Amino acid sequence: MDRNDVDWAGYLPAVTTPFDRDGAIRWDDFAVQTEWLVRETMHGMVLAGTTGEWFSLTERERAELFTEGARNAAGRFTVIGGCNAYTAEEVVRHVRAAERAGLDGVLVSPPPYVVPSRREIVQFFRDVSDATEIPICVYNWPRGCAVDLDVETLAEIAEIDHVVAIKNSTGNFAAFLDGLYGLGHRVRYFGMPTNALGIDLVNAGRGDGLMGAGAVLGADHPNFWRALAEGDTARALALGGRDRELMADWVSPDFGAKFGSLQSVMKTALRMRGVPAGYVRKPLLELLPDEAAIVAGTLTRLGIPIVEHAAQ
Repeated sequence: MDRNDVDWAGYLPAVTTPFDRDGAIRWDDFAVQTEWLVRETMHGMVLAGTTGEWFSLTERERAELFTEGARNAAGRFTVIGGCNAYTAEEVVRHVRAAERAGLDGVLVSPPPYVVPSRREIVQFFRDVSDATEIPICVYNWPRGCAVDLDVETLAEIAEIDHVVAIKNSTGNFAAFLDGLYGLGHRVRYFGMPTNALGIDLVNAGRGDGLMGAGAVLGADHPNFWRALAEGDTARALALGGRDRELMADWVSPDFGAKFGSLQSVMKTALRMRGVPAGYVRKPLLELLPDEAAIVAGTLTRLGIPIVEHAAQ
């Protein structure tokens, strides 16, 4: 397999898992949220990613999330399942659940916390690939995994069968570009910036899209990519500028939150605009009032109406 075996492109948000205040998953809200994503013309969604709080889901809950996500999407856009775990054996169990649910692919990072060597990381992905036929997107997220996959490591991983894409969320932009130019012919490459440089790169035929967090801006996110496809650079710059403004207010250079947790920020923002994104599950906590006010201020400045009761 390689990039030509999938059609993944554009904006595929890592969606929230809607817990109630007691930590139970609200499946009806998840269905409503998926319908909202479809109406806002997303190119797909990622389940049980970092934004989806995979780390606090049980194995059974994650499998049910995959099943419900596929059912809700009903083939209308791409659905990718986050299968992150500490061992390849556990990852494979999640991959099997994704296969049973009929998902289009899986997202897999190096094992968090472990800080494995290059040889161990490559073997980890080989072990996962050898156990499946489903397309794999490799997730490089140094903040969460304590390792930053360099170009040489990513190149070796990209040659593993079933690896068709890389989501490269590194704060090292020079390394990001090296990977984009060195590996883009072999795998789909996600994580493209929505600024003028990103637009120039996409217009030059580099990069495939962005697996962002939450889809707070709704249709603005996928429309950035549609504007580029239509040759409307001015519109793309305007839409991308809205995304950059949100990122500047809420997200640090290493892709963590500037306040609270990224999950609580995204869930608060979505609830404020009327999307039933749910609440965070412990150990995460909801935003403090002054933190929620920052989120509300950004949305207001961007012209997004706030549903007042959802801000509580």
